Amino acid sequence: MSPNPIYVAIDTADARRARKLITAVAPHVGGIKVGLQFFAANGPAGVRRLAEHGLPLFIDLKFHDIPNTVSRAVQSIGTLGPAIITVHAAGGKAMMIRAKKVAPPTTKVVAVTVLTSLSDRDLASTGVGETASLQVERLARLARSCGLDGIVCSALEVAAVKAVWQDGFFVVPGIRPADTESGDQKRMGTPNAARRSGASILVIGRPITAAADPATAAAAIAATL
Repeated sequence: MSPNPIYVAIDTADARRARKLITAVAPHVGGIKVGLQFFAANGPAGVRRLAEHGLPLFIDLKFHDIPNTVSRAVQSIGTLGPAIITVHAAGGKAMMIRAKKVAPPTTKVVAVTVLTSLSDRDLASTGVGETASLQVERLARLARSCGLDGIVCSALEVAAVKAVWQDGFFVVPGIRPADTESGDQKRMGTPNAARRSGASILVIGRPITAAADPATAAAAIAATL
């Protein structure tokens, strides 16, 4: 992994725009995150083009299905050489164990716990009676027992999980510099605070990609770390 913890989220369907963005921010970030929007529009071939830039690749498709389906999907994604992939911890123990078993040895498999767009009230509406913090801790313990490398959680929970999982790999999205609009994020943190709390990598999208000058925005965030 790059010593620079910033992974810029390439949330666009436009492959040309994605490549232009990566070229601009490459000197200031440690990797790129490819999500559902880009993958749905451009598929594996599009991801391979992004990989040509030479930055570590985080393929964030959040697999959540029966164990057989997820294991086969992980095998397919593994051919793209990702540094990191995601599965949903809510998919259960068998699913996570099989995902880790078939992933390439060099790929970190991390479990999504509670999306950063969800509040305690949102969780309650889905039948989860615990707070987001307690649910993250519960799912982190499950992911660890399955042999996964780490979890995805918000900056608000990472310190508590880090305290009991010292060698875990913690992906923290919902990162917003101070005085930045929250958008659809509800559980957020600043880059420096998240890093100090134990984040292994920081996933940052719109504060960089929607900026008038993405390279300057990325450099400014990197300077705060």
